[in-house]
Amino acid sequence: MDLTELEDNLGWLDWEDRYRYLIELGEALDPIDEVARCEANRVQGCMSQVWLQLEPAEGLLHFRGDSDSAIVKGLVAVLRIAYSGKAPQVILDFDLEAAFARMGLNEHLSPNRRNGFFSMVGLVRRRAQGMISKI
Repeated sequence: MDLTELEDNLGWLDWEDRYRYLIELGEALDPIDEVARCEANRVQGCMSQVWLQLEPAEGLLHFRGDSDSAIVKGLVAVLRIAYSGKAPQVILDFDLEAAFARMGLNEHLSPNRRNGFFSMVGLVRRRAQGMISKI
């Protein structure tokens, strides 16, 4: 699935169904192993426990993630759809906040979940910037 398809899928759902859809996206994520659930992979700024395992390979940034919260795990899935497997400059150039608004997610998530999501975004963007700096 790409971000356009995700936006389309969410666009016709009411908030309750969007919430369920996000949870289903999170449930479909491949689990990360216990070793990856370490402090180095924990996202700071999230009320829930969130881990992102970021792995640059062949000029692209790949990552997997997990959370102890079902809805936040769904937000990890949204982040993966938007960013994983992309070139660092593509990540930095993409306005995920605008996409988040188009999906209607900023209207119904609590401020804490929204802030946590953008903490994840910040971490991925910093890693992408670090990959560019090494070039």
